[in-house]
Amino acid sequence: MLGFSALMAMTRDIQWLEPGQPFPPVSQAWGTSDPAPGLLAVGSALDIATLRRAYSQGIFPWFNEGQPILWWSPDPRMVLQTERFKLHRSLRQTLKSFLAEPGNELRMDTAFSEVIRACANSRRRGQKGTWIVGDMISAYEALHADGVAHSIEIWAKGQLTGGLYCLGVGGAVFGESMFSRESNASKLALAGLVAFCRHNRITHIDCQQNTHHLASLGAMEMSRTDFLVHLRKAILTPSPDWYFDSVYWDTVLKR
Repeated sequence: MLGFSALMAMTRDIQWLEPGQPFPPVSQAWGTSDPAPGLLAVGSALDIATLRRAYSQGIFPWFNEGQPILWWSPDPRMVLQTERFKLHRSLRQTLKSFLAEPGNELRMDTAFSEVIRACANSRRRGQKGTWIVGDMISAYEALHADGVAHSIEIWAKGQLTGGLYCLGVGGAVFGESMFSRESNASKLALAGLVAFCRHNRITHIDCQQNTHHLASLGAMEMSRTDFLVHLRKAILTPSPDWYFDSVYWDTVLKR
């Protein structure tokens, strides 16, 4: 991510937003030859209305402690098409073993605050600190209370061992961050989200940016134009009921 001093030196090239001010067109986001590809705007606020408006336009916040709010719309966009999710042999066996153990289960929205804080505290290779700063946690907890942000939780013998949190706007799903306290727990959470999406005929999970980990599970880059075409349709479809039934696992295990 762009350093604070470098960002301040380039403010003339970025639109600064006041709270409530509309976002600029995503076509104005910095391109691949700019210092921070995908950066669209700076400022505004993290209230529920602003965040809903941002995600509905293919924009998301991402910034470090001490920075202003940075808004992004990268091109290309990393997206997991749910039909292309790769349940590799080892992960399939891990999932079967998990489900066979009494007391193990996937839950939704029973420990959102614990999940987002665990994601914030997870150490990631090549990354110093976290972008899930205090203001972000408060904002997404408000989104959770509003029924927009959701947690996918892996519980083993009464303990939360891994999970992820995401957003749902209509039929559009936006993955945010994952964590594991036991091996492969975050992958099980993602498999559960895929199962939920397949059951509810949700075809895409936005992953925002390309990582080797996501690519290994079937996510691929999509042009921002194609992503927005899908997004505009998805946000207009009815929102699913965010609960998980164990029968949903069949949508990934029987393929």
